[in-house]
Amino acid sequence: MSDIRIATAEDQILLEKEAKYCSYGDTVHYIEPPRIFSRCEGSYVWDTSDQAYLDLQMWYSAVNFGYANPRLNNALKQQIDTLPQIASQYLHKGKIELSEMIAVDAKKKFGLDGRVHFNVGGSQSVEDSLKVVRNATNGKSLMFAFEGGYHGRTLGASSITSSYRYRRRYGHFGERAQFIPFPYHFRGPKGMTKEEYGSHCVKQFARLFETEYNGVWDPKVGQSEYAAFYAEPIQGTGGYVIPPMNFYSELKQVLDQHGILLVVDEIQMGFYRTGKLWSIEHFDVQPDVIVFGKALTNGLNPLGGIWAREELINPGVFPPGSTHSTFASNPLGTAVGLEMFKMTSEIDYGAMVMEKGKYFLEGLKDLQKRYPIIGDVDGLGLALRCEICTTDGFTPDKATLDFMVEEGMKGDIEIDGQRLGLILDVGGYYKNVITLAPSLEISYAEIDLGIALLDRLLDRAMKR
Repeated sequence: MSDIRIATAEDQILLEKEAKYCSYGDTVHYIEPPRIFSRCEGSYVWDTSDQAYLDLQMWYSAVNFGYANPRLNNALKQQIDTLPQIASQYLHKGKIELSEMIAVDAKKKFGLDGRVHFNVGGSQSVEDSLKVVRNATNGKSLMFAFEGGYHGRTLGASSITSSYRYRRRYGHFGERAQFIPFPYHFRGPKGMTKEEYGSHCVKQFARLFETEYNGVWDPKVGQSEYAAFYAEPIQGTGGYVIPPMNFYSELKQVLDQHGILLVVDEIQMGFYRTGKLWSIEHFDVQPDVIVFGKALTNGLNPLGGIWAREELINPGVFPPGSTHSTFASNPLGTAVGLEMFKMTSEIDYGAMVMEKGKYFLEGLKDLQKRYPIIGDVDGLGLALRCEICTTDGFTPDKATLDFMVEEGMKGDIEIDGQRLGLILDVGGYYKNVITLAPSLEISYAEIDLGIALLDRLLDRAMKR
């Protein structure tokens, strides 16, 4: 139990009601007592006593373009006054134009024709992708996925999410994925470069296909028991682990040789988090399916979906009624998605994100030099990681990071006469990684402020 204060008397009443009437099944109660927030703008949120907090996780990377982004908010407001809602079995202009935008972009980048299918969020879109994959592979229901991977908490998504914690209480998952080691170089074998370790991981995976006795391959008919490999190109909940640049191209060669589809989960890293529309673009491979969500609508009116190759999703193989959601392709969501694409096309948005990410990473590296409890920092664009360890610089230290998160939520850090809080997200295999996903619209001054706030929290952690 932390000593985070309850902001107001009204908060106390609300928390008492919450304790009686609300489920505790979500993640609100990771910190006690929960903070109640009242407004947001840009990179900040404010609690009910008007205390400001700099947010460096932006709703798990759902709000890439800043809280209350005026342009995206206005797109939603305008849509409310024209076509606010329509049943998903009917067409509207926004659905068609947004599908075209995503499909044309994929054709340009990957050289593949494809189609888009919408749903209301990430986990639901993962479920749709599983249907597409199983349908395209004659009902094969087994998948590969990565250790440390996270794809959601619906039943199907839980089966390909590596953490048993999300499955334990819901019965046996007979079609649970086979989990393959991810090239997590910081915790990999010593003596290998990052690229060498990536190749090593691919070779270990390829061993599964050497003989029929490795359990996944029938060499007599040239068929794998597995339908697809689900991958976050950069691991999200797993701790923003960034693989070597040679990894996916080498992995894709193995998959193509054995008729296994590559499904990339861009739910957290998509929409310029890494400086490109899709994080898989950094790795020079052609995905078979892309799953997306979160930042497509900047957290407004949830909308997710999948892009799949034409061969997998054309009407001849995936006909009407193959999957459905009442709120899929909702016009409010597609309106915001279209405006997001327009907004990011007007400047070299990717270059801007890469420049800010480089600047932020330099600040983290400076902190690493001064604090021995920072074992590793890394980043691609504005997907950044800071791994907290004991003073040996390697042993995971979850307790210290938990302390830092709670200290940040107290809202009592003094910087240049201003009192602030700092919102951090925890990830990683050992829950000892700060996963930093600031607004892509963050200013350089706010990056400096974020580094200064982290500096104060690290100082507190070292002195406690």
